[in-house]
Amino acid sequence: MVKPFVPELVYIEPRALDYPLGRELKEKFEGMGIEIRETTSHNQVRNLPGENDFQKYRMAKSTLVVGVRKTLKFDTSKPSAEYAIPLATGCMGHCHYCYLQTTMGSKPYIRTYVNVDEVLDSAEQYMKERAPEMTRFEASCTSDIVGVDHLTHSLKRAIEYFGESEYGQLRFVTKFAHVDHLLDAKHNGRTRFRFSMNADYVIKYLEPGTSRLDDRIGAAVKVAEAGYPLGFIIAPIYLYEDWKEGYRVLFEKLQDRLPDHAVKDLTFELIQHRFTKPAKRVIQKNYPMTKLEMDEEKRKYKWGRYGIGKYVYQKDEQEEMKNVLGGYIAEYFPEASLEYFT
Repeated sequence: MVKPFVPELVYIEPRALDYPLGRELKEKFEGMGIEIRETTSHNQVRNLPGENDFQKYRMAKSTLVVGVRKTLKFDTSKPSAEYAIPLATGCMGHCHYCYLQTTMGSKPYIRTYVNVDEVLDSAEQYMKERAPEMTRFEASCTSDIVGVDHLTHSLKRAIEYFGESEYGQLRFVTKFAHVDHLLDAKHNGRTRFRFSMNADYVIKYLEPGTSRLDDRIGAAVKVAEAGYPLGFIIAPIYLYEDWKEGYRVLFEKLQDRLPDHAVKDLTFELIQHRFTKPAKRVIQKNYPMTKLEMDEEKRKYKWGRYGIGKYVYQKDEQEEMKNVLGGYIAEYFPEASLEYFT
């Protein structure tokens, strides 16, 4: 079992200590005997330990920066939600395919923001603008928020905030099973708790540092028993030699262990594996021994935003994976909804 994340090194912005959560985290990490350094800004962390890029990257993924979120304008988050709510940035997992490797560039460390009330005040303004329409907020666009929340409880605060809102809903997705502190949150059914699932092969070889499949399913059962609306993202759908059997076993395990009431309002999102040329370069640098297949000759080129195209599976492969996984959902969870395939 993967243990809950504990940083090897902590940086704190001086301004973060103006907030109760900043002072609480400083005291917590001092009590844990973790080295604490000061940084002028959560965007300006330099001189991470390590003799080369490989070592520095791994140290960064074990470093937590406690800062103040200055930009309170939210990005859009289609198709899963209207807006991305920024509670944290970065992830302690080592998923080889992850887009955060390119989007975060030279700043792969984990950041948590202590001005949670200001972030939630901004969310309130977005809800007022759209009322009486419902506004959904995605809390895991730039992080695996559950992976760090046992230390910060920022997500728990947000869950309870949206639990009392009239026009807001919260969503997030995780690969971590460390959910116990969230089970008693007063969510009032307004937070959809989603787990990223995959075939055992993908988790074993391409998702190091994250919770194993059976642990994730066990956490999903706990979450369902706590009354949260539940969802699963199957991502990235990855074609390997025995992929059909691997994904069938995944759906069998889910059907076997989930309580009956949890499948009444279950959602699935299916996302195929894709990569860009810049991402391929970064992945091969960070994980030189990866088993991740990134052969442009085997893929179809798809134009993307900002002139950076993606390499996706061929059209017939996409149709097959959609039909196979869609068939599994229809067979094992006929009452569930498929939100999208991309």
